Amino acid sequence: MKTILAQTDTTVGFLSQDEKKLYEIKSRKTSKPFIKVYQNFKTFLDDKNRIPNSQKNLVRRSKKTTFIVKNKAFRIAKSTLESKILKDIPWYYSTSANQAGKTFDREFCESKADIIIEDKRGLTESKSSKLIKITNIKRSRLR
Repeated sequence: MKTILAQTDTTVGFLSQDEKKLYEIKSRKTSKPFIKVYQNFKTFLDDKNRIPNSQKNLVRRSKKTTFIVKNKAFRIAKSTLESKILKDIPWYYSTSANQAGKTFDREFCESKADIIIEDKRGLTESKSSKLIKITNIKRSRLR
């Protein structure tokens, strides 16, 4: 699977279905998992995921929010890019486009990406998504 550099719903990121390739690019410890981004709520459920019934509406309606359920991080994010490549992928791993612990460096990112998708917004580092941990009983905002 190819690694894509694109502006996501939150910030510029690397997208791929190949988790190992992302770990390699980021020089990141394999103990720190990536966020799995789904096209829509149905795709999320089709991937055999479950969330507490009391939190389903929160997940369905949230924008720019990453959730953690049973130590798995995910986000539902419709692609705002009119890219056929991204529309055909039901899910992908996502991470900010930078080396671990560093800021966005366009040259570094372009050298590591197989495909670069850029629209009129360009590629800009911006605020990351909110991070909410969900359990059967409560939810806690972590970021």
